[in-house]
Amino acid sequence: MSHLTTHILDNSTGLPAAGVAVSLRTAAGEQLAAGTTDDDGRVGELGPQRLSPGPYQLVFATGEYFAARGVETFFPEVILTFTVGEAEHYHVPLLLSPFAYSTYRGS
Repeated sequence: MSHLTTHILDNSTGLPAAGVAVSLRTAAGEQLAAGTTDDDGRVGELGPQRLSPGPYQLVFATGEYFAARGVETFFPEVILTFTVGEAEHYHVPLLLSPFAYSTYRGS
């Protein structure tokens, strides 16, 4: 059983992306939890305290974030699908700009 955290860095400004809606879903699309990034671009604890092994999705409302800043973007949302195993903690960061994004398994 594992828990999940995430954060977003806006590479176009070099600053954390505050105020981004984030939801955690099962791979079948059932929403398990939702949150919003804080001033540091982080959602400290997302979803159930413990996630069972299996596939999940993080959905980031990137279009709303950029629209609020008057910035055109190519991606109205970013959906990351990942697999939870036996580790106790999973951290999934998102590096974001209006026309690109990247991610990795953080620590």
